[in-house]
Amino acid sequence: MAERFERHKQAWTADEISKLHTLAKKGMALKAIAKALTRSEESVKQRAKNDGLSIAKLR
Repeated sequence: MAERFERHKQAWTADEISKLHTLAKKGMALKAIAKALTRSEESVKQRAKNDGLSIAKLR
């Protein structure tokens, strides 16, 4: 049941970056952020790391 992302290797827009920052600050989980941005979890994780954001871990 793997989801396919058709946006392979797409550049991040300023809008997506600001949305990522907002969602990460709210404490949303990686999976939820990835779904909201229609990006892979790996892509979101990498961008957050590059921007110095911490993503909440699910418990």
